[in-house]
Amino acid sequence: MKSTRLSSILVTLLLAASPLLAGPPKDFTLPAVKGGSEFKLSAAKGSYVALHFLLKTECPFCLRHTHTYLTRMGELPNVKQVFIKPDSVEDLQKWAKDMPDNSPIYRDADATLAKAYGIPDGYKFHGETVHFPALVLLDPSGKEVFRYVGESNRERYSFDDLKKKIAELKK
Repeated sequence: MKSTRLSSILVTLLLAASPLLAGPPKDFTLPAVKGGSEFKLSAAKGSYVALHFLLKTECPFCLRHTHTYLTRMGELPNVKQVFIKPDSVEDLQKWAKDMPDNSPIYRDADATLAKAYGIPDGYKFHGETVHFPALVLLDPSGKEVFRYVGESNRERYSFDDLKKKIAELKK
């Protein structure tokens, strides 16, 4: 009886962990929020891709972080900046209303991509439990080469730090 129960527990744990064991997707597509076209990872081959996993809801730190990157992204022409939020379409459109048209802001319904990349959740924010803010940097072949996960909504990987990291990786 004990071995049957133990086997059942092990099968449950393996099934729960199987998405994590599979690793991040080799390709994915995210719908655009603000007038641009969808983002498809395979179309970005040859460039670095910075996946910015932002919090759900109207986070002022997410807004400031995104504005800074949008203003300065021309300084890193070979890096595709991808801002990802799990909000509803309506909430995202309100959040992005003051962003320039064609801003690289995309919807990750139910934080599916965040989960696939193993971004931890459990962060309490505005009465909700969400994933932590994070940056995942992919190299030109699509391989993850750097990851930063903030411990609060105030902790973001700065644009200047990303510039340094890209320069370091290119050496």
